[in-house]
Amino acid sequence: SVVSNALRVTNANFSQAGSAFSTSQVSLATGASFSTYFQFRFSNAGGACDTGTTCGADGLVFVVQTNSNNVGGIGGGIGYAGVPNSIGIEFDTWNNGSGDNNSSNHVGIDVGGSVNSILLAEVTEGDMNNGGIWNAWVDYDSTTTTLEVRLTQAVTRPTLALLSLNRNIALDLGSTNAYVGFTSGTGAAYANHDVLSWQLNDNFSPIDPGNRVPEPGSLALAGAALALLGAARRRAVR
Repeated sequence: SVVSNALRVTNANFSQAGSAFSTSQVSLATGASFSTYFQFRFSNAGGACDTGTTCGADGLVFVVQTNSNNVGGIGGGIGYAGVPNSIGIEFDTWNNGSGDNNSSNHVGIDVGGSVNSILLAEVTEGDMNNGGIWNAWVDYDSTTTTLEVRLTQAVTRPTLALLSLNRNIALDLGSTNAYVGFTSGTGAAYANHDVLSWQLNDNFSPIDPGNRVPEPGSLALAGAALALLGAARRRAVR
């Protein structure tokens, strides 16, 4: 749903999963290269607390996948669990034990619909449930098979990546044409999980937030451009 020019993937209620994807496949460069930059905010967090000190759950996943408007599992599934032929970057705010490295505030790289991240990093700058605006960059260069993730509350793109992984994403997807978007989930705890702006380049071309005008071949999500996404698909278990 669209709330105050933001894409709300799940709202502050228990036991939900939601998703929003491009309405048609994006033709990525040879080898599935892409660069994306988006801003998100988790607000009105509440519900049960996990084994850490943070209340609110479960987070947001940026997803590249080949099967149209999917939505996966609720709660710890973050709307991503069970989505095949995919790669996801999770911004996870719930401690699900060893699969999350016992962390309630981390970023992870997921593949094939599994939320057991193949690479994970703790977010130490702040609590992602703090109601503030977070800036994220995800870049994949197929010529070096390097996937990098950056995250900060500042608008300036960090020089160093929070996560860096060598991975052949085209093999994970089975295609260089894909749907791109976001999934989210809530469980025993919740938050509003909002995407505030989004820009995607369909090639490896890291984005300068100071220049928010999309380049040719890019998608933008901001204000009226929210219409580029299909209606958010949401399911709840009561």
